[in-house]
Amino acid sequence: VQLQASGGGLVQVGGSLRLSCVASGLTFSRYAMVWLRQAPEKEREFVSAISASGGVTDFADSVKGRFTISRDDAKNTVYLQMNSLKPEDTAVYYCAAVPYGSSWYLEVNYDYWGQGTLVTVSS
Repeated sequence: VQLQASGGGLVQVGGSLRLSCVASGLTFSRYAMVWLRQAPEKEREFVSAISASGGVTDFADSVKGRFTISRDDAKNTVYLQMNSLKPEDTAVYYCAAVPYGSSWYLEVNYDYWGQGTLVTVSS
């Protein structure tokens, strides 16, 4: 199983980026997908999640209204569209796969992790 995250980069304040996470080797439609991030010298934090069906989404308060999450099961891919980026969004962003029915708030439930992609928001 592999989760390949991409799309990070350097962007100015107020800009946008779209992260992608392509999964292989698993039955993608059986997993909720989660995005997390870890800023320098900070703990990793939950950013967003989408249910296995795609019908339920969740966002951290810090990104609500600015980030959207979506999935394309035909491409085994989950996306994180990030708009109105702020310097505090600077972090390494990770995707993870959570089996259907498990809480996405608990990292112990994550079956698979991607390698991370760096997002840097410059002011």
